[in-house]
Amino acid sequence: MMKSIWILAPVVLPAVCGACLLVSSFLEHLKENDSSISVPSPEKLKRLHVFAAAVLVLTACLALLAAWTGEHSVTLFYLMKDIPIYFKVDDVSRLFVTFVSIIWVLAGIYSLVYMKHEGEEKRFFGFYLLVYAVLIALDFSGNLVTMYLFYELMTLTSMPLVLHNGSREAIMAALKYLFYSMCGAYMGLFGIFFLYRCCDTLSFTAGGSLNTALSAGHEGILLIAVFMMLIGFGAKAGMFPLHAWLPTAHPVAPSPASAVLSAVIVKSGVLATIRVIFYMVGADFIRGTWVQTAWMTLTLVTVLMGSLLAFREPVLKKRLAYSTVSQVSYILFGLSVLQPQAAAGALLHTVFHAFIKSALFLTAGVFLFQYGITRVEDLKGIGKKMPKTLWCYTIVSLGLIGIPPTSGFISKWYLAEGALSANVGIFCYLGPVVLLVSALLTAGYLLPITMNGFFPGRGEENAKMVQIQEPSAGMLLPLAILAALCLMLGVFPNPLAEFVSGIVESFL
Repeated sequence: MMKSIWILAPVVLPAVCGACLLVSSFLEHLKENDSSISVPSPEKLKRLHVFAAAVLVLTACLALLAAWTGEHSVTLFYLMKDIPIYFKVDDVSRLFVTFVSIIWVLAGIYSLVYMKHEGEEKRFFGFYLLVYAVLIALDFSGNLVTMYLFYELMTLTSMPLVLHNGSREAIMAALKYLFYSMCGAYMGLFGIFFLYRCCDTLSFTAGGSLNTALSAGHEGILLIAVFMMLIGFGAKAGMFPLHAWLPTAHPVAPSPASAVLSAVIVKSGVLATIRVIFYMVGADFIRGTWVQTAWMTLTLVTVLMGSLLAFREPVLKKRLAYSTVSQVSYILFGLSVLQPQAAAGALLHTVFHAFIKSALFLTAGVFLFQYGITRVEDLKGIGKKMPKTLWCYTIVSLGLIGIPPTSGFISKWYLAEGALSANVGIFCYLGPVVLLVSALLTAGYLLPITMNGFFPGRGEENAKMVQIQEPSAGMLLPLAILAALCLMLGVFPNPLAEFVSGIVESFL
């Protein structure tokens, strides 16, 4: 019974508290005689902030406790007689729920200050807590159907974060996000139908549970089904051709929402891919097939395309969105070569990218909150007024490029070495070359902000920069922690590297 409580508590607590905030927000709007946005009193806002922060921290503690104190498992109910809705903690769950919780708490603390700029804080924190509950449930899912259920629910609960400001642009972006996500999820569902008939169980089994006797004679259609699942779940991860929702949704969402979308939500596509390939069908089933070749091709196309589009983009948040398109496909490429070192690099980059990209979007939020800056060209001289913020930006930018001693260097080393050691033909060399070109482009679209921020040139500094100052501690502290993590995980990578290598050994 205690095992059930530990694994369910971090799901139930934020779900109930988030729902209460949403109901309270709805009832407050019903009391309004007009459609204007109500402005709560400072006392109410303070109580809301304390409540939201307390729930976030407590939930994170419960989630980490459930993840790291044993092999907890619980069956909620049976959807059908042989398909339970089932939670189980394994090492993949531990990895994902840990970085998700760290980022969710830090972005939540940042939101306590930032959302004064956006308004409707009670509604925002209601959905923010609700999405956190769904993500924990997704990470703890013990079988394919449970994962799919919460994968769909994550889309529905996170969509309001995109359309928060209610503008026409935000509504259209949210609908695009919904359309791409649902199309991708239905492609995944198509594959689940076939796996149900060809696998011994839908529960996640390291190495896969595909029954060769049941799949005999159906390998062709099963490969098509697996490929559709890769494309479908790749939509959430921003893989070509279902990537276009990312650069549309990020610029209109509040910056904390953009941060968690880019750092965490996209990783749900990575998690689903890991579960399908390494815990359901098994890597050997697609090794050397057209599915592996097509998958590697799509990931490298996405890496190069995302970097090129980011390099050309003048709007900062949209530039970072294209960067996410590119960087998450680093992870997918590492998985697609089906080689242990590359897969370990993919898992490392999953964590490192989450911290780095969250910090980058939170930095963009600082520029927007403090001054209303959205375009890169308007940031000249910003480092003279906000040196702490720009130094945090610079550190995590070096991490995304992959320059030592930052964490990004470690994961990209693993990815390149793994690709060179894999038996994947021309992709042994093509992969590292594309990753190197992408790294150069990443430097090209991130470092000029640092250079022009600290050294704008005589007469080129924006005259209005005199009004700029560092943000409050509530916004700066999360940035500093994420930048510190970027450095610490680059200087001391071995504990995490050994942990992810153990995960890879279990399924590859």
